[in-house]
Amino acid sequence: MESSKIGLWIKAIRGNLIPLILTPLILFSLFTVLHAGEVKETILPNGLKVLTLSDNRIPIVTFQVWYKVGSRNEPSGKTGMSHLLEHMMFKGTDKIKPTEFSKIIQRNGGRDNAFTTKDYTAYYQILASDRLHISLDLEADRMVNLRLEPKEVASEKDVVAEERRMRYEDDPQNTAYEELLSVAYKTHPYRNPVIGWMSDIKSITREDLYNYYKTYYAPNNATIVVAGDFDTQSLLRNIEKHFGSLRPANIPPQEAPAEPQQKGERRIKIKKEAELPYLIAGYHVPTLKDKDGYALEVLSTILSSGKSSRIYRNLVYEKQIALYAGGDYSGLSKDSTLFYLYAAATIGKDIQMVEDSLYNEIERFKKEYVSDKELEKAKNQIEASFLMSQDSIFFQAELLGMAESLGDWRYIEKYLPGIRAVTKEDIQMVAKKYLNEDNRTVAILVPVRRTEN
Repeated sequence: MESSKIGLWIKAIRGNLIPLILTPLILFSLFTVLHAGEVKETILPNGLKVLTLSDNRIPIVTFQVWYKVGSRNEPSGKTGMSHLLEHMMFKGTDKIKPTEFSKIIQRNGGRDNAFTTKDYTAYYQILASDRLHISLDLEADRMVNLRLEPKEVASEKDVVAEERRMRYEDDPQNTAYEELLSVAYKTHPYRNPVIGWMSDIKSITREDLYNYYKTYYAPNNATIVVAGDFDTQSLLRNIEKHFGSLRPANIPPQEAPAEPQQKGERRIKIKKEAELPYLIAGYHVPTLKDKDGYALEVLSTILSSGKSSRIYRNLVYEKQIALYAGGDYSGLSKDSTLFYLYAAATIGKDIQMVEDSLYNEIERFKKEYVSDKELEKAKNQIEASFLMSQDSIFFQAELLGMAESLGDWRYIEKYLPGIRAVTKEDIQMVAKKYLNEDNRTVAILVPVRRTEN
């Protein structure tokens, strides 16, 4: 997880633990705040939605394709297919050889990458504006013509398995996070890691991937977002030329099983080689589609965002019982999410003392209102982060793609008014409503000594 909140929307992507790789090229734009009125929406007859945001000041463009499919869509026993398919999208089509996709972009001076989350999968390129046609050619091709060669699938499964070992199974904190999710959710697919469980990754076949690809990778399940230097009408004609003939698919219902209400604290203990005891706690909370989400976001900022937050000041600076401490609330998801707190005990300190101190900080919100100064500071931090995240056309396009993938790109216009409207009474209300013991799941990491072979 990221160590600081650099914008709620970007945090939502990174918080899914499949990292987005950024390059210096994305930081080129003059400061511009995205307004819904500047965005043009077009829907092709085959269902493909296109969002364009023209900015002709610098000859750069970002082209992004967002598919409304992520780990929440995967069938039981086949977790990790969305992420594996993301890898395979770079492994060749009928026209493009394996590994050639990125080489073409790089030869033309651009950058490309992709990321998978629980709710969506996205692909992007950043190019000089006179190279935009390259993205159209390549993305239209791999939307329907992916080869999925058996040997490439087998090879990439090994790559993903190794990625899982390095990032999760060999990382004590990420192991605790995975175990927390698997206990906090009983029926909802958010209980599964985006990268998938190891046994599932190994069981995925070429046929599994092909069927999944043909089911979800279709124009009527995708959104194209283009931002930067282009003529809108000319671009739309070219998009129609490249994508308009692609056939829509019969997309399965997107509803996930409803998670039953939790009726008592759940706890899990993980014994693993580690330096320090660690805990992570999660509370079931609504997303930002619910009005309570805005108050939860402000509460999270006051409680756990940065070194000036209540948790960090209390546990790390004052009591010196935690090496680090923080939390997270990412309300940008299709279905209800978790509000997190985490901390690692300092050497010689009891993890129970750390846990009690975390809960004491939550109880403060229930017993007393936050100060006017704290409330204003938190709102200013959130607003500044949100605006600064739009300091490039790449991030502006990313905001649109993420919001549309979760429901409606116009939500962007509602975010800051929702934050500004939060009162101290709202914060106390959501603390009492959601941050209670019966709604809590806790994972404790207990360090064990390395065993010598």
